[in-house]
Order: sequence, then structure tokens, then C-alpha cells
Amino acid sequence: MQQLQDILYGVALLEVQGNNNIKISNIIIDSRAAKPQSLFVAIKGIQTDGHQYIKAAIQKGATAIICENLPENLEEQIVYLKVKDSSNALSVVAKNFYQNPSASLQLIGITGTNGKSTIATLLYNLFNELGYCCGLISTIVYKVDQQTITATHTTPNILKLNQLLHKMVTAGCEYCFMEISSHAMAQGRTKGINFKGGVFTNITHDHLDYHLSFDNYLAAKKSFFDGLGNDAFAITNVDDKRGNVMLQNTKAKKYTYGLKNMADFKVKILENGLTGLLLKINNVELNTLLVGAFNAYNILAVYAVATLLQANEEEVLTKLSLLKAVEGRFEHLYDVENNIVGIIDYAHTPDALKNVLETIAELRTGNEKVISVIGAGGDRDKAKRPKMADITCALSDKVILTSDNPRSEEIKDIINDMMEGLSPIYKKKIVCINDRKEAIRMARYLAAPGDIIGIYGKGHEKYQEIKSVKYPFDDKQVLLETLKNFEA
Repeated sequence: MQQLQDILYGVALLEVQGNNNIKISNIIIDSRAAKPQSLFVAIKGIQTDGHQYIKAAIQKGATAIICENLPENLEEQIVYLKVKDSSNALSVVAKNFYQNPSASLQLIGITGTNGKSTIATLLYNLFNELGYCCGLISTIVYKVDQQTITATHTTPNILKLNQLLHKMVTAGCEYCFMEISSHAMAQGRTKGINFKGGVFTNITHDHLDYHLSFDNYLAAKKSFFDGLGNDAFAITNVDDKRGNVMLQNTKAKKYTYGLKNMADFKVKILENGLTGLLLKINNVELNTLLVGAFNAYNILAVYAVATLLQANEEEVLTKLSLLKAVEGRFEHLYDVENNIVGIIDYAHTPDALKNVLETIAELRTGNEKVISVIGAGGDRDKAKRPKMADITCALSDKVILTSDNPRSEEIKDIINDMMEGLSPIYKKKIVCINDRKEAIRMARYLAAPGDIIGIYGKGHEKYQEIKSVKYPFDDKQVLLETLKNFEA
């Protein structure tokens, strides 16, 4: 329980109705979560307006309301606090209620189109191996030390974020590694959060259904670095043509990493095979279990962050050599008896698919066929669908188009979008199977000894969303069931 007056410190109040000298038990933005002595913040969202639920929150026990428009009928014993922007007010009260937890952590944000989950998770695993208590906020999972919490968003809303960070501080965490999505930046989900450092991975076509233009998408990513303070560091991938643009206006100390251009942190690929990478990082050789050039970038970014956080370089390199692939990120399985390789990857953008398939091409040693299973998410950016299909066909011998998370769309319509504009030669490679499980089984049926089966788009996800219902589904488990002799 905290005093409302303390929670409101720093909030620009336009009007106060009622006595704000009361205690508050919790802060909510969903009226259904209200309980006695709740503070309800009415947010005007994309799909709904929280002002419509003020009465419902009060009926469940809320005693204080932050809103942009006061209700016509004010109830006695309720404190109404009018503000210009409820979202801004929420960021302040959340930080105050949870005692500004980000200020007590070394918080690192990772943003970009691809690589965020891998870098964040590898950093979490690395610092755990180095003996530190730390937290993780990623698309895959949230971690508070060793406690696992199911992830709901890549970057949770500002209220949930402060709550998670507070749990980390209470658990004794020193570090937190966090994915920063473009949606999060556009919606102000990190307002008031203190970051020790930030990493930019790359930027390619994605989420234009939400941002409407690539420039808007770029600006959302860049705004994260614009907001870093002069006591923070910012690391950018200098090989990405927009890498330096990201740091143009940042106050943070700037660093670069890359394979191709001059950089503060440099990596060279010496060997690349299915057993892993042999790298030279700043003139030191490193064996790693991760595969592919894109993972060379990810490992280098992890090394750079660890170095800037003053971790022991020798220990960092030793522990990096032992880290395994992140779940659903170029996770490969091997059927020993039939000599078939299976690869599970979250790739759901044209560039990510290109990276994965080009890596597979580099690993081919003879006449192996590459059989790819791919769909596209429903109710999302339609412009990338034909590009994804085109890239997959160009770099595969056989392609099975299937469902991903169709959500409210018809699977056949999504597949038709993917087929749009494909050359007749590519169309000859394609088999369309709406049921994703049957598509994976078909891939196995088509595979001969030595072939590679790639399943893309869902990676770590354990469900398939169809018509607003989430059904249990796991690409890896389906593949393991289909090929009984597979080994992780």
C-alpha cells in the first residue's frame, strides 16, 4: 500500500476531484483487474478507450481514477485526477509505485528487425554462467533470475515492465537484458525507463501494417537511441546501411561492431559448419556452437556488451564457446539413422528467411535437397508475403506453403497472397497444405538421406492461433514425432 500523493509525484495534474490523501493497493489499466483501493488509469488505445470502463473499475473497488476526460457523473469517495495524457501519467505513476526499479539495474535494450531474441537470451545465459543474478525480457520468455514467466509481448506495457523490473531488483538481479520492439517505442512502453546501454542489430522490411511506412518503422527504432542518456553506451551494427543513422542524435557513448567494415568490435569467420562457428574476435579465436554468419554478428554484439559492462574478457570468451543456440533460432536436429537434418527457425521476414536459407546453402556439401515449410501470419503486413515466398523458392528445392498463425484470416487467402507474382518455375516447386502438421509430415515424406528440412516462422512458439483461439502447437515436437530418430 502506498500513498496516492507519493505515487503522483511528477504527474502534471490539470484537475483534482476528491481527497487524494488516500492509500493505493495497486495500479491497473484493465478494469477487470480492479480490486479495493486500486488506481485505474484510463488509456485511449488503438482498439478501445479505457474511459468507457471507469464505472466498471469503480464497481470492482477502484478508489482513484486517472483520466483525460472526467465522467459526467462523479461518484462520492472517488478521487478523479485529470491529465492531458494518460499514457504519460501511467509511465510516471508506474515508476513511482515500483520505486524506479530500472535505476537499480544495469539494463540493456536490444532493438532491430532480426537478432533481438538471440542477443538478449545469449547475454542472459552468459551473465548467468559468469555468476551474476540477472533478468531477461524477450519474445520467448521473461526471466527473473531462475524464475520463468510466460512472455505476452516482446516488450510488455509500461506497467508490467516496471513490475517485472521491480521483481528483478527484489530478487537481487544486477543486470537485465531486454528486447525493444518498434511497437513498444511507438506506444511509449519504455517511457521513464533508465537504460545503461542499447544495441542495434539491423533493420529490414517488417511491421509496415502497423507503422504504415518504412520511415516510420525506422524512426520508431531510432527513438530508442535518441532517448539514451550521456551515461549510457550505444552499439550499432556498422555493416547495416542504417547502422550509423541510428546513433546520429544519441547522447550515449557510441560504439560499432561488424564483419565487413572498420569497427570498434570486429569479427572474422574462420570456419562455418553444422557443428558451429570458428571466429576471430578482436584477434582472439573463439569456437562456438552457434551456426551461420548472422550468428557471428549476434555473438559479436554479446561480446561487445559484456566488454562494455566490464566483464572479464577471458571468462566471457570461455563461456561464449559453451553457449547453445536459442530455442527456435536456427535450432537444428539430426536424424542419425536416416541422415536427415531438421532446422527450426523463427524467421518470419524476408531478410530473416534470406539469412537462414543462405546459411543452409553455405552448409550444403553435395546434392542435398532443401525442403522448406513456410507460412505467413494473418492480420499482419501483407506486403512481405510474396517476398517471403519468392526468397524461399529461390533458395529451396521444394517448398511447402502452409499456415502460420492465420488469426482471423483464411489460410487459403494468405497462401494465395504468398503465391502472387511468383514465376512459373518457382510455382512448380510448391505444394500447398493448409494444415501445418501435415505440411511438416509431407516434408519428411519428400526427404531422402542427406536432405535438409527447414521449418520457418514460428520457432519457439507453442501454439497456433486460428479464429482468435490458440491451439497447442510446437514445430519442434511435430518434427520429432515425424522423425522418431531425431536428436537435438
